[in-house]
Amino acid sequence: QVQLVESGGGAVQAGGSLTLSCTASADISNTCLRWYRQAPGKERDWVAVIDRDGSATYADSVKGRFTASLANNIAKNILYLQMTNLKPEDTAMYYCATAYIGNGCLERMVYWGQGTQVTVSS
Repeated sequence: QVQLVESGGGAVQAGGSLTLSCTASADISNTCLRWYRQAPGKERDWVAVIDRDGSATYADSVKGRFTASLANNIAKNILYLQMTNLKPEDTAMYYCATAYIGNGCLERMVYWGQGTQVTVSS
């Protein structure tokens, strides 16, 4: 069992930046890592994914503005999402998720955080 805790959300004006963190209770360097978001009344959408080889992929809506990365600390247990040039449409609850340790991104996400709210005003 891996526990995930997101932090770093908040309220910003359009054009601003935030960095979200997802702290895991275990080493998450050898699994698929994803960021999702869900706006009120909408379905949850994936935002960014880091596969086991470290390659990152982004949804078109955030490409060029968001960067996902795994902290290079000894514990290898912190996932970041750097968000720049934020837009009102980025307003959502943001979640991190991982597959089982050792699984890649073809597998389902099984561990989820509780979410952190991002609100962008125009």
